[in-house]
Formats: sequence, C-alpha cells, structure tokens
Amino acid sequence: MPQNRFDLIIFDCDGVLVDSEPLAERAYHNVYARHGMNLPEGTIAQCVGMKQADIIKRIAELSGFQLSEAGEAELWPETKHVFSQFLQPTPGITALLEALETPRCVASSSSLERIHFSLETTKLAGFFGDAIYSSSMVKRGKPAPDLFLHAAKEMGYEPSTCVVIEDSPYGVEGAVAAGMTAIGYTGGGHTYTSHAQTLLDKGASAVFADWKDIAYWMRAEKD
Repeated sequence: MPQNRFDLIIFDCDGVLVDSEPLAERAYHNVYARHGMNLPEGTIAQCVGMKQADIIKRIAELSGFQLSEAGEAELWPETKHVFSQFLQPTPGITALLEALETPRCVASSSSLERIHFSLETTKLAGFFGDAIYSSSMVKRGKPAPDLFLHAAKEMGYEPSTCVVIEDSPYGVEGAVAAGMTAIGYTGGGHTYTSHAQTLLDKGASAVFADWKDIAYWMRAEKD
C-alpha cells in the first residue's frame, strides 16, 4: 500500500478493528437480566464508544436501572465469554493492516485487558505490538480528547498529522477536539440507518463502510 497522507493512523478497537459491539450489547443484557433488570432495546446503542463506568452511568440515566458492584464485576467475564466464542475482525481489516506501511496504534475506551483479548482472539495483536492505549490511562474518556492526545504524544506525532478511525459519535467528537482528522467507519454489525450522518454531524471528514474505500481516501491528495 502506498504511503498515505497522514503520519499516524489511530484505530479505535471495538466496532472498528473488531466487530464486537453486538456481542458486548448481548453481554450487558445478560448481566442486567441476571440481576432482574431487562434493558429496553436500543439502550446500549446509545453508549457505544464510552468506557464501562460511563456506560453504567448512562444506562442508569436512560433506564433507571442501577447495576450493583457485584453486577459490574460480572460484565467483563460475561463479555469475555461471548467474545471467545463469536468475536471476529471487521471485514477487510486484516488485509488493510497487512499492506499498511504507516505507523499505527489503538486508542480505545475499553480496558487494556479487553483490548488485548480482542486483538489476540481476532489475530490482530501482531499489527500493533505495544502501541495500545486505553481510556484507563487518562483522566477523561471519549468524547474528551485526552486519550487521542495521549496516544499521539506517546507515539511521537503532532495531533494535526494524525487520522483517527472511529465508529462512535463520542470517538469522532474526541478526535476532532484533539485537532485530528476523523474518519467514520460504519462497517460493523451495529451500524444503523443514520449512523453515517451522525458521524458526519460530529465532525467526521468522511464516512465509509468498506476498508478499501478508507485506504483509498487516506492515500488521496488533500484538496
């Protein structure tokens, strides 16, 4: 793949590198149901891109259901169980990473344990090495720019030279706030009718559902 016009590509993990969001939603529903709370459909979809503590808080705001500490402790084991059986890379991402020459890293709202497990399960870990950054490393999660700025600093690049690939409005918002170019990705199993427009409204420079289109866009000359 020819060199693209950005110095660093920052990938979100869930819903971008791995098609995890429908599976994570299933895990949340399972845990809440075990604790006597049946989440309304669409609740988790409004939390995509957030770290776990913020998701739990948002669920309480949306549904009135407050998960106990014991319930919170079950979320990752349940998610890990579901991931171990069904998690796959998003279609076409492996081929893109195999051809990619540009420096890259991961910046995800998930815990480091979950990121590593997801990448290892889908055989993507080797493409990133230690270049993995979690919201647990910064004070504020997405939509704050903190995580993206931290990743760029650790990798040694100026924010203006970075492109972020995100599937969530919170992620796009955070990338734009960091002074980076944001690309929206809608090729995951959790995409919805207004997904692309929502990402554009948050400041994405372009939105694509196919990794081949993203690769072409990143190589194209700026207007």
